[in-house]
This record gives sequence, structure tokens and C-alpha cells, in this order.
Amino acid sequence: MDTSSSAVARKIRARKIAAFSAVPLAILIAGGLVWQSSYAAFSATSRNSGSSWATGQVALTDDDAGRAAFSVTNLLPGQTGEKCLVVTSSANVPGQVRTYVQNLSKTSQGLEDHLKLTVDLGTGGSFNDCTGFTPVSTPIAAASLTDLSAANSGYATGGTSWDTTGTPGESKSYRATWAFDTTGMTQAQVNALQGTQTSVDLVWELQSNAPTQ
Repeated sequence: MDTSSSAVARKIRARKIAAFSAVPLAILIAGGLVWQSSYAAFSATSRNSGSSWATGQVALTDDDAGRAAFSVTNLLPGQTGEKCLVVTSSANVPGQVRTYVQNLSKTSQGLEDHLKLTVDLGTGGSFNDCTGFTPVSTPIAAASLTDLSAANSGYATGGTSWDTTGTPGESKSYRATWAFDTTGMTQAQVNALQGTQTSVDLVWELQSNAPTQ
């Protein structure tokens, strides 16, 4: 009897302990729920949509319609000639146009050493017609094609600078004048140039101005 009473008492105490232990567990669970819910909050945003950046454009054309400025045949010692060409900027940013030469084809006889070229910047005239041309700046001085290809072979060393304002449609005229100069040559040296040919590209390049700091 005592033994069973003792067992019953132990069961009652166990139930009490279990019930008592359930209380802090419930509190812990409840506390966990409160901790989790603390992450929720009201929020609001303001947005300015559609910000964008677009680069400016630089573009340059001329009125040669794909034709070479000079195509001279049967060239004779002492002969000269000139051609004009209009260069137009359609850029919408300010920049500078410079003139230089590239792609010189050299001959074993050195014809390029005796063809002198000068380039003027101005107004008036059109492709193949220099009527009304008026120079407005210091020209690229007369020099042989060989010397020009060495001294004015890129934008950095280009001449006849022209500052554009960034208004599409701006234009300037250029006059290129050449001469077959045989000064100081012997007759044999002149004769050695018969039947020879050389060529060069005249280049006009526009680069936008560097941004101000």
C-alpha cells in the first residue's frame, strides 16, 4: 500500500513538474514570435525614373562625292595645279578639325620628293572649283609629299585647324595647291622620273573638345 501510494505521489509530482516546465517553454515560444514579428515595418519610397546619358556625335563629310581631289596624268616638270573642297561638320558637340596626309605611295625614283603640296583653309569655292575661295588662316606650308607624310601624318600634327561650335551644318573650304618642282635636279634625274606615279590621302579629322574641369 505504501509502495503504490509512493508511486502515485511520484506521478503527481512528475505531472506538476511537467506542467511547470511547460510554462517557460510557452513563454520562450511566445517571445520568439514577438522577436520574429519585430522585422515587419511600414515603408515608403520616392523614385525619379528615366535618368539617362547619351553621348554627343561627331561627323564630317565633304563634297568630293567619292572622287579624288587630284588625278593628274601626263605631268610635266614645273607644272602646278589647285583643287578646292568643302568640308562640313554635322557634329552636335564642339571640336576641332585638322588636316593631315596619309598612305603615301613611294616610288623607287622618288617622285614624291618633288611634288610639293600646300593646303589653305578658307571660305568659298567647291569641289574642283576654287572660284571665290578666300583664305582665312595660315596654310600648311608648301612641302614635298615625303616631308608632309612625316610631319603631318596624324591628328596630333595636323594643320589648318578649324574650331567647330557643335552646330550641325558648319562648313569650311580647303584649297590644295601642288607643284612638280625639279629645281636643282640634273636632266638625267628629271628624265628618271618619266613614267612614275605616286599618290597620297588628304585627311580631315574632327575630334570633340576635352571637357572642362
